[in-house]
This record gives sequence, structure tokens and C-alpha cells, in this order.
Amino acid sequence: MNLFLGIDIGTFETKGVLVDEQGVVQASASKRHSISTPRENYVEQDAEEVWWADLVFVAKRLMKTEVAKSSTIAAMACSAIGPCVLPIDKNLAPLRPGILYGVDARAGKQISELRERFGDDEIFAKSGNSLSSQSAGPKVMWVAQNEPEIAAMTEWYVTSQSFLVAKLTGEVTMDHGTAGYFHPLYDLKQQKWDITGCEDFVSAAQLPNLAWATEIAGYVTHAAALATGIPEGTVVAVGTTDSPAEAVGAGVVEAGDTMIQYGSAGYMINVLNAPKSSSDLWSAPFVFPKSFVAAAGTATAGTVTRWICDLLDIDSSEGDEKLFTELIDLAMQSKVGANGVIFQAHLSGERTPVQDANSRGIFFGLSLSHTRSDIARAAIEGIAHSLSYAFETYSTNGIEPERIKAIGGGTKNTILIESVSAILDKPQTVASSVGAAFGDAAIAAYAVGHLTSRSEILNWVGSEAQVGVNRDMQSRLQLDHEDYKALYEATRALGTKRSLRARDG
Repeated sequence: MNLFLGIDIGTFETKGVLVDEQGVVQASASKRHSISTPRENYVEQDAEEVWWADLVFVAKRLMKTEVAKSSTIAAMACSAIGPCVLPIDKNLAPLRPGILYGVDARAGKQISELRERFGDDEIFAKSGNSLSSQSAGPKVMWVAQNEPEIAAMTEWYVTSQSFLVAKLTGEVTMDHGTAGYFHPLYDLKQQKWDITGCEDFVSAAQLPNLAWATEIAGYVTHAAALATGIPEGTVVAVGTTDSPAEAVGAGVVEAGDTMIQYGSAGYMINVLNAPKSSSDLWSAPFVFPKSFVAAAGTATAGTVTRWICDLLDIDSSEGDEKLFTELIDLAMQSKVGANGVIFQAHLSGERTPVQDANSRGIFFGLSLSHTRSDIARAAIEGIAHSLSYAFETYSTNGIEPERIKAIGGGTKNTILIESVSAILDKPQTVASSVGAAFGDAAIAAYAVGHLTSRSEILNWVGSEAQVGVNRDMQSRLQLDHEDYKALYEATRALGTKRSLRARDG
């Protein structure tokens, strides 16, 4: 039997699956990890101790299963959080911890410098995007300006899955989808690197070779086979970041398909046949050649639920499932609208649509009568408002998503997902996929020709559940949603002032 291996490195957990030729998961493994926040706006992970060590752990677990021992690993693919920035030397050794995606907002000064250098119109014309904390280019510039000794030793700037693929194959590649977030270093229309005007902080040679996620990057080396247990010579696809992989795993593959990812952060992908540039959305290539996305994202989502569990001292000793069940049970003791409390879920700034790294969390409307259950419900509804605010950006840019698929751990939070549907007045389909690792396995199968079309990927996706629009929730939540947006506008200037004060000590 042929098996396809998929491994995904998420913000807080790594998952791996072995999938057979019919799309049935035959084995799975996982490993938890954490992030590092050395100072405000800095979010990092150790590439060797987290990304590679997790891949090794999960791969060894899977390779020791009976199904793996009796089968052939036909191909594999990796996905990981991104776009991250990791400088590595000529031996593929990391020179510092990986700088994470949009949750890391350290490069505000560099964003301002690049905007002044090129002008917003020129950046947008080349990248199809405006600069934000999600942009990897300013973070490369940050390394050059703040850690020049590291920049001088840097052979390549890679992202998370690029690092893993390099460790597995010795080949330094990056998929177009991830490169599309390295603005202003990537030309979206030409689909190639373009460092014109940025030569003072990066060279063309320091950027990986470009390919599509479904192409073959290389083959598992002898050293990688010894470390991971994956057979030497196994085909390794180029792969992509976790969100596009998760979209593939959910069957979001055709134009008009839209994914809402309820993960540690919120992320949305709308699949297009041609690039559509917008100052409010991220435009990038997708997984397949000649496919593109309009994407949106929030800075936090699942991280808020974990934070509020800790804040409310909800017992985590029995694992995440029990932890979040208790949070939902507590929130259910309140009512829709949390008895008047609104929570602005900007614990790490906010991305779409405000792109404001300085914004911070706010509980508004508190009184002496409010309880732990009100705080719990307000926190969950705050995530829903944040996600809905980001999703509304599609309509304001002339994109009307046709089919919405929800995926991620947050879909198990009934208050959250029902609140989003109520605010947006749109039903959602909850995909039964096991996540990005499953999408990786599908990408691997596509890379070697086992799956020959996007429609064949849909045959791998299992049964799905529907979430309708709860009219009883809708009237209150839509009113609160307008207040949520007004709350941000009313406090935006103060958030910037206080954030700058904190940064300057």
C-alpha cells in the first residue's frame, strides 16, 4: 500500500498523518510546543528545538506504526506557520530564532522606512499588498539593521517549511504562496523575486529558489532519513504555510471557495483564478499553478481562549479538550451579548482590516454586577467580532465568497462559530478534515501524480456539518458588532500613544 505523509508545524502543536491512496488517515501523531515572547511585539520560535525537533518526533512515531512498516511512503509534504523569517548559514544552521508571522510586530520602524523609501503606490503596484506586520520583507530589514553580524553570516532567509524542506532534502526552496508575503521583495504579477531598491539589506542570492507548493523540492537525504526514520529517497514536495495547506485539506481548492480558519490566529482564504490586489486584503499565489488567493487574518483567536482560561483560573490539568469545554460551559451561564460587556480581542495588535500593531485588548462595559461567566462569554464573542470584522473586508472589496468552509480547533466552540454566522448572516460548512497535515498529504499525492486534478482532492474530504444563522443571536450580536468597530475607532489614537510609550520605556 502507498502512503502519503503530511506534517504540519502549527503555532502551538505539530501534527502528522499517514494517508492512504483513498484519502483515509491510517495513522496520526502530534506534539505540543510553545512560543517565545522575549519582549513586547516580539514572537519567536526556535527552528531546531521546535520546528525540526517536532518533525523528527512526529515522523519517528509514524514510521514505527505497523501500517508504515508494511507500506511504501510514496511522497511527503510539510507545512508550517508563516510567513516566518529565519536566517540560516551555508550549512542550513539557524542563526537566530525564527521571527513569526503577523503576530510578531517588531518591524514597525522598518515598515515606515520602506513606505517612505518607495511610496505606498509603488509597493502596492509590485506586491499587490500594503506593508503590515504580516509582511516578511520589513522583518528581513529588521535583522539587517538590528543584528548586522547575523545578517553578514546569512546565506539564505527562509521561512518555516522552507527550513524543514532544506533539512530533509538539502534543497533551499520556497513556494510562491509564501514568497507572496515577502513584500516588497516579491513581484506578484511576474511571480518572481525583485529586490530593486532593497539591496542595502538583502541580496538576491539570499532568497530561496521559487516553486509551486505541489512541485517536487527534492528527496529525503541519508542524514535526514537517519534522523527522522523517513525512508531515504522519499519524494518531498515544496509545501506551503499552514493556512493554504489547511484550505486544501478542507477542500477549498476551486475559485469561489472560502476558508475561515479558527486557529491560534484567525485566517481566511478566498480562492481566485487571477490575482486581485487590494489595500485591505493580502494578495498572493495559492498552492496550484495559476491559482491565487485574497486573504485576511486576525492577530489572535485561539490564543485568546487560552489566555482567558488562564486568567479565569480554569483547570488545564486534564488537557485542552476539557479546558475549553469548561470555558464554553462557563460562558453559557451568561447570555448572548455577555450582559453588555464587549471585548476587543487585540491582545497582539490587529491585522485585517485595521492593520494596527499598537491596538490592545479592551473589556468595555464592566460593572460590579458582572461575573466570570460574562467575562468568558465576552472573550469568545470578542473573537467572533474580530473574525467577522476581517471577513467583511471581502464584500467591501467586491468579493462575494460563494462557499464558506470552517476549519480548525475553534470550530468546536459552538458559541464562537454560531456567533460568526449570526454576525455575518452567512451559514458555514464545518469541514471534517484533520487539518493542515491532511492537506500536506494531499499536496504530496498531487506532486507525484496520484491526484491529477483539484476535483480529485475533494474525493478525499469527508462528510461535513452545517452551521446556520441563529436569528435569536443575530439581532443582539449585530448591534454589538457595530459597537465593537466604534470602540476601536474611539480608542485607536490612545492605543498608539500608549504603545509608543511602552516601547520607549
